[in-house]
Amino acid sequence: MSDDACRIDVWLWRARFFKTRSLSAKFVDDGRVRLTRPGQAEVRLDKASRAVKPGDHLVFAVGGRLIAVAVDALGERRGPPAEARTLYSTLDAPLSS
Repeated sequence: MSDDACRIDVWLWRARFFKTRSLSAKFVDDGRVRLTRPGQAEVRLDKASRAVKPGDHLVFAVGGRLIAVAVDALGERRGPPAEARTLYSTLDAPLSS
């Protein structure tokens, strides 16, 4: 994988949406994350090895909340919460059709 991309399970763990990488991998494997790249159609991710890049938009539900974020950075490690918040920016929740 190139330096400008990161596995989705690793990114979700680094961004502190999940306590463990295995939990984030199972979440992705269950098809519960949607990815939108600029200029492309939305796709449902079904493998933890799929890559995300800065600029990608992710939509998923955790704990009964719908989360829509833009990937701003990939990160180098799982750092403290303040560092994790620099990896993404919150988007307005998408409208369901």
